[in-house]
Amino acid sequence: MTAAHTDRADHRPAADPSVDGLSVSPGQPSAPAEQRGLTTIPASVVGRIAEQVASECTGVGGAAGGMLGVGARRDFDSRPSATCDLYGTVAVLRLDVGVAFPVDLTATCRSLRQHVRYRVHELTGLEVGRLDIEISWLNPAAATRGALE
Repeated sequence: MTAAHTDRADHRPAADPSVDGLSVSPGQPSAPAEQRGLTTIPASVVGRIAEQVASECTGVGGAAGGMLGVGARRDFDSRPSATCDLYGTVAVLRLDVGVAFPVDLTATCRSLRQHVRYRVHELTGLEVGRLDIEISWLNPAAATRGALE
């Protein structure tokens, strides 16, 4: 009796890469691209990826909690929100972020835009054509607040 690879979700035999004479070598594609199939990434998934990579930037956060935006609180532990439209292999992204303040907002947005473009391309293979950033809130540092006299 031989062991079979199984798909854990429904315990069906998994596809054997050596079927049809296709062999798999480490570091080598199993077959030409035309024969390997098509990978589809929905726009909503690309949006979630953009949210995650935006949260990797220092001083950038999102809104947390609340219902339909009511009662939401500013939170640097939450991911910013993002939406995505796909046009072939080009993603158009919109980010809604909160930013720590005081900082150079131009430099922060430039760094955020560069990081999101690079990481989304690295993770999905999609080019980011347009990336709009909306700063919906600023979080002033406690040290910058002055006491009223």
